[in-house]
Amino acid sequence: MSGRWSLVRRALSLVAALGLWQALTSYDINLWLRFEQFPTVTEVARAFADRISGDAYWQDLTDSLTRIVTGFALAAVLGVAAGTAVARSRIAADLLGPVLEVLRPVPAIALVPVAILLFPSNEQGIVFITCTAAFFPVMVSTRHAVRALTPVWEEAVLTMGGGRRRVLWSVVLPGALPGILGGLSVGIGVSWICVISAEMISGEYGVGYRTWQDYTVVDYPGVFVGMATIGLLGWLTSTAVELLGRRLTRWLPRAESRPASPARRPAPAATAAPSVRTAQERVRS
Repeated sequence: MSGRWSLVRRALSLVAALGLWQALTSYDINLWLRFEQFPTVTEVARAFADRISGDAYWQDLTDSLTRIVTGFALAAVLGVAAGTAVARSRIAADLLGPVLEVLRPVPAIALVPVAILLFPSNEQGIVFITCTAAFFPVMVSTRHAVRALTPVWEEAVLTMGGGRRRVLWSVVLPGALPGILGGLSVGIGVSWICVISAEMISGEYGVGYRTWQDYTVVDYPGVFVGMATIGLLGWLTSTAVELLGRRLTRWLPRAESRPASPARRPAPAATAAPSVRTAQERVRS
């Protein structure tokens, strides 16, 4: 029952947001924020219906999803491998740690000129930027999760005759999996930000490229169609990562969404008054 009410509340929040948008744009409200240039919800809905009936929209959707999936998959593999190596090996920490820490503060979108110079095609450059954006959240989360593991688990496996490979696959990766999944959840969001920005700057196709083209020709309903598409794609991919994480960590205890039982009142302690009176009567007698 609580899950049904949760869905109702979420639906009502979206309806309320759309209703507020429609009211502000329909009446051209200009207080401090100016809504007179904004398209209404109905105009965006008509533009969205026109877009999905054409092939160009689905081609852009396919291109953006292909770039996201490819870059994110590479970032997941490389990030987990690098984070585990830095956390487990002193040599890897000395060799890779300084380089990664210097590159980590650099925004991935700032690497667009580097990608243009390095790769022969814009497609490969956009995948590189997407991979770089997701790599560092995954790497940092994996590193911290591996370092936080209890050494007793590893010692138990070694005591029973297990080797380093057994420790890695039976202790390190399963134990660090919740932290790794947290990094993946952050990484997928950052990947969408960077792939859309890269498509706007140097792309030829994709949702970001089409949104920027709509802005240059002053097609504001088309711009909002692109924004809505980006939001829906980001929500779907983030939900997919979260569902995958729940499936992989079914062994973790989870809080049940049910009301807590009322606290029980402690039973009254047995009083010692009768025994005291009996002792006093015995002393008097």
